[in-house]
Amino acid sequence: MLGVTDYGAFVISFIVLLAIPGPGNFALLTSTSKGGIRGGLAATLGVILGDQVLLWLAVAGVAALLAAYPAALHTLQWLGAAYLAWLGGRMLLAKPGSAPPLQIQPHHYLRQTMTITLLNPKAIMFYMAFFPLFVDPLHHRGLTTFAFMALTIAVLTFLYGVLAVTLTHCLASRLRANPAISRGLERLAGLCLIGFGVKLAASL
Repeated sequence: MLGVTDYGAFVISFIVLLAIPGPGNFALLTSTSKGGIRGGLAATLGVILGDQVLLWLAVAGVAALLAAYPAALHTLQWLGAAYLAWLGGRMLLAKPGSAPPLQIQPHHYLRQTMTITLLNPKAIMFYMAFFPLFVDPLHHRGLTTFAFMALTIAVLTFLYGVLAVTLTHCLASRLRANPAISRGLERLAGLCLIGFGVKLAASL
């Protein structure tokens, strides 16, 4: 379909990628719990923009550049590990009743989730290695094929984000009634983000 090999497999693979727990998912859920529907949708847009940047960089040949210069990829991985650990640490150290570690304005959520996506090794490796597997070399239509894949990714991410934001917002209103549970979940999210950062650093 439009130069994409096995479009159904491409869609399913990307949905699985979205559903796998990772720093992007935690940032999306945290943004919704702190900023409500607007914060969650802004975070979703941040993920979409980050994905689009990685996709078009792969199209432009950045994947080949990183393959030729592994140090470039290692630098991105170290930056991602440090950022995730820093963000998780802020969540752990935040005092009850203090300003949340994620800013209130929607553009802060957008910027944060976009940064996490750009530095997320899972997303980077998808566009470097996995994404090209679905490009049909015999029926490839150039920019039309890539634009079709980019649109598919954006739509799937948006639908997933809306679902996650809606469910999280419904649960968040109940959690606010119990500060102890809310604080516990916030610390758990912080530990998970630090864990992702440490795991990434240990794999380098």
